[in-house]
Formats: sequence, structure tokens, C-alpha cells
Amino acid sequence: MEKLDKAKEFFNESKQELKKVTWPTKQQTVTSTWVVLAVTFVLAIFLGLVDLVFSKLVGLILK
Repeated sequence: MEKLDKAKEFFNESKQELKKVTWPTKQQTVTSTWVVLAVTFVLAIFLGLVDLVFSKLVGLILK
């Protein structure tokens, strides 16, 4: 029974803490999402180009 009481207490405290959270607005969420997607896209292209360059260099060295 003690574990059940502790679990209830934990969930009640968690609920109280979630009420204190300042959630982002829809606009902030959309903007942040676009930033993450843009950075991911740029890094993917950069890493792809780095991989291509190293592949060509290794190919030239091994010839």
C-alpha cells in the first residue's frame, strides 16, 4: 500500500508542476520547428558533401 501512496503522491506533485509550466505559443512552436528542419537540412547537405569529398580522396589514394 505504501508504494501505491507514493505513486499517487508523485502523480499529484507532477500535475501541480505541470500547471507551473509556461508552454510555448503555437507560433513559437511552428517557428522552432522550421528552424530545426532548416538546420537539419543544411547539416545533411554539408555532411553529404564532406562524405563525397572524403570518398573521392580515398578513391584517389587507393588507385
